[in-house]
Amino acid sequence: MKKGLILILLVIYLLPLAAQTDKKITILHTNDLHSRLTGFAPESEYSPMVTGNDKTEGGFARIASVISAEKAADSGTAFVVDAGDFMMGTMFPSLEVKTGFQLRLMREMGYDVVALGNHEFDFGPEWLADVIGISARNGEIPSLLFNNAVFDKKDNRDDELEKEVADNILVRKKIIIRDGIRAGFFAILGNSAINNAPKAAPLKFEKQIQYARRMVKELKAEKCDIIICLSHSGVTLQKNGKWGGEDVVLAEKVKGIDVIISGHTHTRLDKPVLVNGILIVQAGEFGKFVGALTLSLSGGNLKVEGYKLIHVDDKIKGDEKINMLIEEQKERINKEILLPLGLEYNKKVVESSFKIEGNDLEDYRNSNLGPLISDAIHYYVNKHNSMGSDVSMVAAGMIFDRIVPGVQTVPDIFRVMPLGSGNDNIPGYALSRVYITGRELKSVIEVLQMAGNSDAENYCYYSGIRISYNPDKGLFKKVRKVEIVHSDGTIANVSFSKKDKTLYSVAADSYMLGFIGIIKKKSFGLINVVPKDISGHEIADMKSAVIDMDEKLVGIQEGKEWMALIEYLGSMKDTNGDGLPDVDAKYTVPVRTIFRVNN
Repeated sequence: MKKGLILILLVIYLLPLAAQTDKKITILHTNDLHSRLTGFAPESEYSPMVTGNDKTEGGFARIASVISAEKAADSGTAFVVDAGDFMMGTMFPSLEVKTGFQLRLMREMGYDVVALGNHEFDFGPEWLADVIGISARNGEIPSLLFNNAVFDKKDNRDDELEKEVADNILVRKKIIIRDGIRAGFFAILGNSAINNAPKAAPLKFEKQIQYARRMVKELKAEKCDIIICLSHSGVTLQKNGKWGGEDVVLAEKVKGIDVIISGHTHTRLDKPVLVNGILIVQAGEFGKFVGALTLSLSGGNLKVEGYKLIHVDDKIKGDEKINMLIEEQKERINKEILLPLGLEYNKKVVESSFKIEGNDLEDYRNSNLGPLISDAIHYYVNKHNSMGSDVSMVAAGMIFDRIVPGVQTVPDIFRVMPLGSGNDNIPGYALSRVYITGRELKSVIEVLQMAGNSDAENYCYYSGIRISYNPDKGLFKKVRKVEIVHSDGTIANVSFSKKDKTLYSVAADSYMLGFIGIIKKKSFGLINVVPKDISGHEIADMKSAVIDMDEKLVGIQEGKEWMALIEYLGSMKDTNGDGLPDVDAKYTVPVRTIFRVNN
């Protein structure tokens, strides 16, 4: 009897110890949010505080509700993370350097750890340092993971970021001890992301594999129970039906990582990819889904208990406080940016009855959005500047979003072309103009076509021009004819003769036109194009090429692609009689400017 009583008491005593060795961990994760604070789309339909009345997805108020609900669902110890590109893509980042709003908002939503993606460097390391600094000074922010970036000791443009690392505002690794669990985090930026971050200079980047091995070694030395890599690198589906990409390579070559929270490729993984015992997860894009990975920790071993992608849609009622903070920030954007331009945040611009797609298509040549944007630039420049433009162009890689059917407001149009900044306080690259000869114009088209074949994001759309193109011809001999199509319908043939010094004006955003100046390098010295002013003098500084959109005012009044789009779309006819312009039906299919010829 005594032995039985002792055995019962021993079991009762050991049960809590057994429970302590079997712990549940839930990792809630997002990636590539791109400042989609207000959901997608069109934004005029987004109503996060009311359920069951729209088809929009995402939105930070709804994401906050998902995080709260998952934490309250007794799913164990929760960690909330984001794998980078949390910023850039909407109007909200335009005030970040003043307010440091989004990082503080994400902390309020419950985010623990956030990694930097390539788009966080869009305005350079100085801008990023300013945003991080003001965010941290104005309130609490998530732990910000720096990555495999290496500082330049001779260039001072990254000094403030370096100081923030020294002050532990930015950290190379983060250990969170919660409920007795030691979770170690580090981040990397993949090669593709690095190539998409030219403004990160003078920062350089250490090789991902050696950096990851060093981080794992350091976190293991600190007795972490779980090691999580926030990798802005990505996964892609291969032709053989298997998952590949930089994060798969990372898992193959680096031992000791338990979970890779992937980003950059905007890939929706409905279940984890398992490589060498390492779990890889990714939740798509724009906050449409929140990933929830549940693990059990027992005796130092991790086991998958479950995984789900939570659809952030109209079934989820948004968090009231988060929604209120976003509405306040929207009003500030309205007052400081849009009203001075004669615009309003909720202004209805145009209505579309069909989808207009661009950068989200694999087949860029069949985009109906690229030609629409190039036409908008052409319309805008020729309307607002006396010198106008013969040719207008836009690269597929500059197109950031699509237009879905419905009523489009100012932020919906802005999202299509949100990248960059000019010399004013208005977001967006400045529309600029250079002059080149007919022979040089042919060379530019040849090189851009070649670049578009090797990297679809370099594929270019044109307006004001008609190109006859034979892909079967030899290198730099594929463009057979170029014609300028004037607004009155007349057509002028472009001479390719070296002797013909006639200049043609080309308009595009300042970032893309900078490409013309490096065509010699891109063509391995075979082609040299010299961007010129109207007098034929070489342009030394591209700032002088910025187009003045109001010549009556003092100084240069910059134009932006998103502003051109708003004005062009707003000029279209109201075909259904509801008082709102409708997108011209000719854009239901791609408007062609390049025509294949056989001779």
